[in-house]
Amino acid sequence: MKELTKAEEQVMHLLWQLEKAYVKDIIELMPEPKPAYNTVSTIIRILETKEFVGHEAFGKTYRYFPLIKKETYTQFYMKNFLSGYFGGSFKKMVSFFTDKEEVNVKEMEEILQLMQAQIKQKKDG
Repeated sequence: MKELTKAEEQVMHLLWQLEKAYVKDIIELMPEPKPAYNTVSTIIRILETKEFVGHEAFGKTYRYFPLIKKETYTQFYMKNFLSGYFGGSFKKMVSFFTDKEEVNVKEMEEILQLMQAQIKQKKDG
């Protein structure tokens, strides 16, 4: 699997949201200033080449749909992010965000609760 550019990722997020869509449907959900139809169409063709998107033909019109689940790409992206920026260490990543005060105390407590629940689940099961 290949990493997506920001533009490709933006289109994929909209396609994951819509599940099936024509180019015009994707453009409608994009923020202003909206890109040209040809620009979005080109991005979708690139996504097809990368095997992220498939299509159904209705005459000369295509309706597009994701071939890759959002969760699958998120897992791939986060693994690469963790590896590239933190040497593959989740501990280093969490430390980076907590040291830079990007996470407030309430959020840290919620994260701790989630982690404790996951630890309990893994020990029990």
